[in-house]
Amino acid sequence: MTKPRANLIIINAREVLTCVPIDHDLVGWKKDAAIAIGGEKILAVGPLDEINKQVETDSAEVLDVTGKIIVPGFVDCHTHLVFGGSRSQEYAARMTMTAEKVKELGIPTGIIATMQMTRSATPEELTVSASDRLNRMFFSGTTTVESKSGYGLSLKEEIKQLEVNRRLRLVQPADVVSTFLGAHDFPPEISREKYVDLVVNEMIPKVAKEKLAEFNDVYCDKGYYSVEQSHRILEAGQKVGLKPKIHVDAYADIGGAEMAVKLGVVSADHLNYTPRKMMAKLAKAGVIGVVMPGIDFAVGHKKPFNARAMIEEGMTLALATDLCPGCWLESMQLVMQLACRVYQFSPAEAVYAATMGGAKALGLEADRGSLEPGKLADIQIWDLPTFEAVIYRLGHNAVDTVIKRGKVHNP
Repeated sequence: MTKPRANLIIINAREVLTCVPIDHDLVGWKKDAAIAIGGEKILAVGPLDEINKQVETDSAEVLDVTGKIIVPGFVDCHTHLVFGGSRSQEYAARMTMTAEKVKELGIPTGIIATMQMTRSATPEELTVSASDRLNRMFFSGTTTVESKSGYGLSLKEEIKQLEVNRRLRLVQPADVVSTFLGAHDFPPEISREKYVDLVVNEMIPKVAKEKLAEFNDVYCDKGYYSVEQSHRILEAGQKVGLKPKIHVDAYADIGGAEMAVKLGVVSADHLNYTPRKMMAKLAKAGVIGVVMPGIDFAVGHKKPFNARAMIEEGMTLALATDLCPGCWLESMQLVMQLACRVYQFSPAEAVYAATMGGAKALGLEADRGSLEPGKLADIQIWDLPTFEAVIYRLGHNAVDTVIKRGKVHNP
């Protein structure tokens, strides 16, 4: 039987975190393991002498990573990557002022402020700014990024954002997974009822027909979309093949999580006000909980999410940046640092949530999120003495090399 041929082999790693759990070892820690890659896929992971028995490596390029650590690429499963302008003035003012005082000073705030800036930006301008952010994310170890619309809030402008996602796939190596979030807020120019009708009857059919998104999301919370409106929007997406996701319980428990369970959403994101009994229901339904320490930090959230309770109730958690104008955070490493220091994640739990957890939140666990034969060779290499140091060296970018679909990229 002919052995598969490797074109790249990674050797001499200090540690390999496969993120394939072994008994109580969540990250599947291996020592003295090599990785053989053929084309875009991983062929084998294990001791070099065993790999040589399974794979033809004679003509393979050798990447010697002596003393370094091999980890799956991060899967950032909740971002608002594409947006116009900046809200730095608002962010800075909120350090010392109330929201009311900021508005009195005439400083543009919130989603509607970003909507206006995004509408005024050309597709080319949005592509350039988003590509710049995505490039920094990539060289911080993120190889797959979910990118939501939601700052257009009209048919034309939402489509513009989603088309930028498509452009980004052509100019950046990271995979961009597109999510339609027309139900992010309500535009000021029409009534809420008419806007919901627009989302359901025009936007969702257009997005599905042009294959501009894989997911349909809604902001179900106090002051935003009601449970009934959210159900209508998510169900409309399901009917045309858009998988449901939900922003829920960020600022109040209005019953959105219960509805999400019944509807069978892929992930429920934020979860600050989610009752413990509801966590158990989400776990039983297989809904991935996406938690984002960065946004809690950026807004000074009064009720941080309870990650330990979610884990104890059996939920699978994913970590994400929630990169957006109100939380300009590009580093999943910093997200893990916050998760461990503030939310009582262990380093292993944080690594798993940032890789395999993120893949599960996007329904992509079959081909990424872990290092095992047959999966994409989406890999990051850390220049650290131990993997725990990634959450110890605050603000430090541990990434030495990124491999995306088998291709080596150096900063």
